[in-house]
Amino acid sequence: MRHLSTYFPGPASRFALFAIVLLCTQVLMTIAADASSRIKDIADFEGIRENQLIGYGLVVGLNGTGDSLNNTPFTQQSLQAMLERLGVNTRNSALNTNTVAAVMVTANLPPFSTQGTRIDVNVSALGDSSSLQGGTLLVTPLVGADGEVYAIAQGSVAIGGFTAQGDAASITQGVPTAGRIANGGLVERELEFKLASLTNVRLALRNPDLTTARRVALSINELIGMPTAEPVDPATVQLELPRQYDGNIVDLLTDIEQLIIEPDLAAKVVINEASGIIVMGQDVKVSMVAVAQGNLTVTIAETPEVVQPLPFANGQTAVVPRTELNVNTDPDAKLAIVPGTVTLKQLVDGLNALGIGPRDMISILQAIKAAGALQAEIEVL
Repeated sequence: MRHLSTYFPGPASRFALFAIVLLCTQVLMTIAADASSRIKDIADFEGIRENQLIGYGLVVGLNGTGDSLNNTPFTQQSLQAMLERLGVNTRNSALNTNTVAAVMVTANLPPFSTQGTRIDVNVSALGDSSSLQGGTLLVTPLVGADGEVYAIAQGSVAIGGFTAQGDAASITQGVPTAGRIANGGLVERELEFKLASLTNVRLALRNPDLTTARRVALSINELIGMPTAEPVDPATVQLELPRQYDGNIVDLLTDIEQLIIEPDLAAKVVINEASGIIVMGQDVKVSMVAVAQGNLTVTIAETPEVVQPLPFANGQTAVVPRTELNVNTDPDAKLAIVPGTVTLKQLVDGLNALGIGPRDMISILQAIKAAGALQAEIEVL
């Protein structure tokens, strides 16, 4: 074997060798990074979370697409109560307006939101309103799970659809009975949570797994240089605040959420029978199995014919039924062998080679699982 200097004489030999090693290192790092994620993307820190808000309000200014007050008494009661608060007495009056709609208002309160912060709100019709287009939401208190008011919502509703109707036809695009108000909510109450006063923090994995929890704890301990993180269960990692970060937990969490680890998940096949969607993880394995698939299709077509009597004949018009029956047994169906310990790509290629659709593939996967040859969990949505 020739010496490396034979191919790279002189100083160029060392430079070229360094360039090759650097290139190989970058390729390996890229391959490893593709399967890795930041802790920030796979776990949530305790206390840093959103809170859901809900409220009931009225949308006014609709162009004849509001609730019919006779069919939705809660809209009429809400309208009367609102007018009374404004000094208008309508208790003994017969209200007949279709420009008002009762709606439910929902929003998410971001963590650490301060008073005066703007948030987006969603508006959905509650009665028989056909469209919220052009409507304006009146002041609506938004409460949390504890019944306290945390935000106030008001503003013009923007919808993502429309409806049009004529005398003999109508068309609806999207969902005109639901809309959104950008920055339509105003935070009025802050949540009492002091992150800086915590002495320990818990990390909640979004996809619980024992191996992933252990890898997160080892990565944190390697960063800090001492055993401060411990996996409590498949979904929780307990972290004690180390001395070097005493009094500044934000710095610690910032350093932790940027750590790169490789999550580990169980082999799973997710099936949605309603839509025919199949999703398989990369660790799905199949033992050697033979699969045959055949379709029996029966087609029945009715084409009745009308028979009329000849002119001046003493007869009656009759309908003669005609039925066409066709049976297809799919003679091309064959028995195919799916080899054992195949990769996900080989499994998909093998199933596609059978020439079957997604719904037949769902039945085949369930049959393979029942035979004990599918080394994965099947979850049916």
